[in-house]
Amino acid sequence: MIAEATVRSGHVNFCDEEYDIRPGESFVIGREGDLAIDDNPYLHRRFLELQNEGSLWWLANAGSQLTATISDEHGVMQAWLSPGARLPLVFNRTLVWFSAGPTTYELEVILEQAPFTPVATRMSSDFGRTTMGRSDFTPDQMLLVIALCEQALLRGHYGAATLPTSGQAAERLGWTITKFNRKLDNVCQKLTRAGVQGLHGGPEALALNRRARLVEYALSSRLVDREDLDLLDRSSDAS
Repeated sequence: MIAEATVRSGHVNFCDEEYDIRPGESFVIGREGDLAIDDNPYLHRRFLELQNEGSLWWLANAGSQLTATISDEHGVMQAWLSPGARLPLVFNRTLVWFSAGPTTYELEVILEQAPFTPVATRMSSDFGRTTMGRSDFTPDQMLLVIALCEQALLRGHYGAATLPTSGQAAERLGWTITKFNRKLDNVCQKLTRAGVQGLHGGPEALALNRRARLVEYALSSRLVDREDLDLLDRSSDAS
């Protein structure tokens, strides 16, 4: 359902704080700006910018290297926002993930009156787990994804989480680093074949960037959630 073509105010949620966004004013997210996240040297000073144009709010990537993953609140719509790209925000709630160095950030953009209102539907228990469902992965592959997402799932509300190194994730699972890297390769190849960008291809696909992109995809697609942490604990107890 399309709402009237009127731009309204909204706000950004990050670390239990709200930041207002208003028509006619741009809102900058980065090391500096309206939402100065932290002093992470891997993060651009001006990374993301919210601005209205016509009857829409737009999210633009003003950085030169980092990307962002965009999703609706149910994980049905996903987009990968590359440097120089921009995307119209059409939902009442839009979730944004991005990684800078070893840290993954999550924030929420809420519009008071969004141009698109989804028609209510009956949702199954697997709603939002699209593109690649849980059944497409082996138990070990799912455990790997959960281990990488553990800190983000434990974090709670929108904020920052530290991405584990391969060694830390392998130790959490009780695996050798060789086994972990082999399973990670399998997961990334499987998702790449399904059309997920940023996980595989060439020497420039650094290990840190690949793990960060996998975490962003898993969270935005609702491939894993907080309840899955029990699987990780049971696996650790059994090893």
